[in-house]
Amino acid sequence: MHKQGLVHIVDDEDSVRRSLDFLLRTSGYRVERWMDGNKFLDCADNSVAACVLMDIRMPGLDGLTVLERMAGHGLNFPVIVLTGHGDITLAVQAMRGGAIDFLEKPFDRERLIQSIELGFRQIDDRTALFERAQWARGQTAKLTEREREVLDGLACGYPNKTIAYDLGISSRTVEVYRANIMEKLVVTNFADALRIAFAAGLGREKHWKQTHRIRSRTA
Repeated sequence: MHKQGLVHIVDDEDSVRRSLDFLLRTSGYRVERWMDGNKFLDCADNSVAACVLMDIRMPGLDGLTVLERMAGHGLNFPVIVLTGHGDITLAVQAMRGGAIDFLEKPFDRERLIQSIELGFRQIDDRTALFERAQWARGQTAKLTEREREVLDGLACGYPNKTIAYDLGISSRTVEVYRANIMEKLVVTNFADALRIAFAAGLGREKHWKQTHRIRSRTA
């Protein structure tokens, strides 16, 4: 564990900030709390390596906008987005925008610490395993063509119903393919599957529309 590593908490809910602050400090991290994205962008010290826990839904600047603007403020930090129930599509957009992971509220302590450690490992080694395109392509090569198509659709942020329609299959079949994908990629959570997909070059929405939606119209 990266003892004394700095973690920025960016969330408009005071109760969430206090809860995360207590959990992280008792786990050996230093913490800075921000009640909105503007304050974080304007005041966070970009000279100190850190990880960021950021709510995806905030008044004013939402998490996606803050993520987009961080580079312009010199904040080259790994970001873990915090989501509520039903925010999976937004979480996928955040990961496509550079976030390394997402966590659904309420948080599981062990999962939270694992995500933060992933962020610090990325700081230590920018060529971490999930960022290696060659390795990721090797992983996705384990999938059948249809499983790869389903993973591509999931990486585009589409719900099962949309993927099913575009591929001409049922939503239940998409769920079966998704389970097969998780098993073949040897991952236990969706965020890890997404990291592999993005590193392998999947999740390009324009390519999906050009390929599958044209095909579905002409079928």
